[in-house]
Amino acid sequence: MKVIYNNGSVGECAPEEELHIIRHTAAHIMAQAIKRLYPQADFAYGPATDNGFYYDVDLGDAKISDEDLEAIEKEMRKICKENLPIRAFTLSREEAKKLMEERQEKYKLEHIDDLPEDAVISFYQQGEYIDMCVGPHLTYTKALKAFKLTGLSGAYWKADKNNKMLTRINGIAFRSNDELDAHVKMLEEAAKRDHRKIGREMNLFMTSDYGPGFPFFLDHGLIIKNVLIDYWREIHRKNGYIEVSTPMILDRSLWETSGHWDHYRDNMYTTKIDDNDFAIKPMNCPGGMVVYKSRPHSYRELPIRCGELGIVHRHELKGALHGLFRVRCFTQDDAHIFMTRAQIPQEIKGVVRLIDEVYAKFGFKYHVELSTRPENSMGSDEDWEEATNGLRQALDEMGMNYVVNEGDGAFYGPKIDFHLEDSIGRTWQCGTIQLDFQLPQNFEAEYIDENSQPQRPIMIHRVVFGSIERFLGILIEHYAGKFPVWLAPVQVKVLPVSDKHMEYASKVCEAVKAAGIRCELDERNEKIGYKIREAQQVDRIPYMLVIGAKETEAGTVTVRSRDTGESETMSMEAFITKVVKENKERI
Repeated sequence: MKVIYNNGSVGECAPEEELHIIRHTAAHIMAQAIKRLYPQADFAYGPATDNGFYYDVDLGDAKISDEDLEAIEKEMRKICKENLPIRAFTLSREEAKKLMEERQEKYKLEHIDDLPEDAVISFYQQGEYIDMCVGPHLTYTKALKAFKLTGLSGAYWKADKNNKMLTRINGIAFRSNDELDAHVKMLEEAAKRDHRKIGREMNLFMTSDYGPGFPFFLDHGLIIKNVLIDYWREIHRKNGYIEVSTPMILDRSLWETSGHWDHYRDNMYTTKIDDNDFAIKPMNCPGGMVVYKSRPHSYRELPIRCGELGIVHRHELKGALHGLFRVRCFTQDDAHIFMTRAQIPQEIKGVVRLIDEVYAKFGFKYHVELSTRPENSMGSDEDWEEATNGLRQALDEMGMNYVVNEGDGAFYGPKIDFHLEDSIGRTWQCGTIQLDFQLPQNFEAEYIDENSQPQRPIMIHRVVFGSIERFLGILIEHYAGKFPVWLAPVQVKVLPVSDKHMEYASKVCEAVKAAGIRCELDERNEKIGYKIREAQQVDRIPYMLVIGAKETEAGTVTVRSRDTGESETMSMEAFITKVVKENKERI
């Protein structure tokens, strides 16, 4: 694929860059179409994203709705058909400001003011449209073959809630119409699986204007959350973890020592207690350090694997909140491992194996990224190099395939991120392993080595689910609400054909519940076909027990499977044995 770079040269791009360049060019073509339809439009940022592209635009007094996207898309196709050449040129900072002033681009002017005095600024032009951009781009508008506008949202200029709210117009673009069609079908399937819709239908969770970003778990949702927590506790006990719980509100001085007060304060909720500043914890790790320092430690104790299901609060912009995926309060399944330097590779490998076991249980495939030192990091070059090499060594020794994500580590250390692939091909970043030399140093944590000398431990931060709330949202969409038996909030629904069979149906329900199976009795005066459809399609219950005259007389149950729709008559005892086994084996 031929592309034009910001120095004006034309060349072939690498295959892995193609989609990014296609989508970036689509953003420019969309902006040109918007400018033709809305001459007063003033443009902010318009990047390519992992899944498509967008442009943030100030439309002045004009109102725009989803229905208007068709007209913008039609104008984009016209621009593509015009086959306008795309050319690049550069200007000095002063020349760039003059050009943007002439074109009345106030947001671009503000962006230029943020650049260094000696900056050379690149622009791209197609027809009458000029945009400030680093590129690269396609060489002609006709090279954009397959795209679609997908919706509108709001976005603050520079992501600052004190700035003006702009209109964000979103789109997708691909190499071919076949790829586009496949993605559109995936989006349609994703809409059917929307965890907010299924959450309402299955009585799992709700949101309220009284607490934006603070989800309310309903009875069925809390059952699933607790089942996940029970599984988490079991697998961590098996892998040698202890569990602690640390306070939700802690003194400012703790967050200053940890570095969060300087590096993360904008995302923290604060309060005053006894005239002192306190913060509601956004992370569990500083509390974990307090626990570690509460008593002396010997090298013989290490590694100490310390887990915590901690409730944390982080401030998210209201416009970014989304069901269980983006919230302001969530349960983080943290663990902090304190170890010697020599134990780093083995402990990293142990965490990788644990995460792999958990994801396999839910049927997730995943890929791994190694994220390196960011710009706003703490600590010495030597510590960062040793930490990064420790993670790399563990992955290499396990034969793991991974890509390096430069500059995306935490401010205190590099990390390994696990990106899950769900049943319809979407990816989600959940598990992470972060190696930290800084926090033990900041807190002056120690252990006594074999020579009776104090040494500094190394710390691993890691999560498996990440956020239990978000992981549950992912599971809802992954399974489309059809949870496996062990996770289903109601595993069995007893459906009497009529009131004449209610006595036996009640006996069956009680026997099933006595075996530790989550079971409900449908006592409503409704036709059996209606009860079956609702249990199978709305409540998504794995097993329905139909109780009629034949079953009552013979002391049996007719078992209808949610997944196959097939029915089988068996003894009540045989059915209970089957479900107990599935629960025990978590299938």
